[in-house]
Amino acid sequence: MQLIFSSYRKLSLVITLLSISLSGAAYADSNTNFSDWPQDKSPQQVGLLVANAFVRREHFIHPENNAIHYAEAVTWYGALDFAAQTHDKDLQTRLAQRFEPLWQQERNLIPGGNHVDFNVFGVVPLQLYLQTADVRYRTLGLAFADAQWDRPLNDGKNNGLTNQTRFWIDDMYMITALQGAAYRATHDARYVDRAALEMVAYLKKLQQPNGLFPHSLESPYFWARGNGWFAAGMTELLRVLPAKHPQRAIVILSYKKMMATLLHYQSESGLWRQLIDRPEFWEETSGSAMFTFAFVTGVNEGWLPADIYGPAARKAWLALVDKVNSDGLLSDICVGTGAKNDLQHYLDRPRAVGDLHGQAPMLWTAAALARAQHDH
Repeated sequence: MQLIFSSYRKLSLVITLLSISLSGAAYADSNTNFSDWPQDKSPQQVGLLVANAFVRREHFIHPENNAIHYAEAVTWYGALDFAAQTHDKDLQTRLAQRFEPLWQQERNLIPGGNHVDFNVFGVVPLQLYLQTADVRYRTLGLAFADAQWDRPLNDGKNNGLTNQTRFWIDDMYMITALQGAAYRATHDARYVDRAALEMVAYLKKLQQPNGLFPHSLESPYFWARGNGWFAAGMTELLRVLPAKHPQRAIVILSYKKMMATLLHYQSESGLWRQLIDRPEFWEETSGSAMFTFAFVTGVNEGWLPADIYGPAARKAWLALVDKVNSDGLLSDICVGTGAKNDLQHYLDRPRAVGDLHGQAPMLWTAAALARAQHDH
């Protein structure tokens, strides 16, 4: 069933016109927003604090297959990217050493099975390959990426999509991050072609007129972290999708529409709420960090006007940093949440400290901010 949010039609029109009018605007230097940080709030300092917290912790095990959880995989990926962007050889070494037992005595912790939550683990060895040139990592990472398309759908309506297709919004990070990492490791266009095909199918089925995404087709609520996965997934895909790729225009338009709506709903503090468009809901940090990553990258890549989105991204980062304690743990992270057609269900969700669903996008954003500083 396709949800129609008629109350957002007017907002959708305004957003579309705004996106078109801004597309030709002059881009200011993002350095003015992504430098000169207050004491102890720079991405280099905070990112290292959060990365060190990750290195210290035990593996986070997924209960369904007794292997490393997807939340650990994407946090590890973020920490590796942060280490690369800050040229921190010591952190790179410690993150690589964390992998070493997985070749031997902890091999059973490498995820098996056929599921987006399991396959995304491949981003870790692929990122390690890019930083170490150790072919063992590439072989392992590509095995996960290729297995995702081992038996593509051939059902007459979703032809060519991965058989892991569920039309759940978090898929759009799990699939694009993995296939994008495989593309960076090989420069083989089939990986971005796969990710783009999947992304466009999800956009056509799930994106609403206001640019946001319901938690599911049965739950018409704009849950922050669910939308965060999609925002980050579009961002990851656009980073690798060639300028002349036939699917790029669709993805960039959908991305800009979403970013404009997120800008509209950013709270005074700089964060976003557990349900994005509900002002009575509490401010949630994992979704906020994912949106901040999308803003920072969009400004840095020239997809978004720096004079509008740069200050919003800076405000969001500083608000997030205020939620990080001295141990590098982020607070006010919504725990794992299933879709439900019940407003109170989302309002009552417990808030965790240090949950990897929030630690991960803090590292993605710290890496993106570090990338912005040396790109300009």
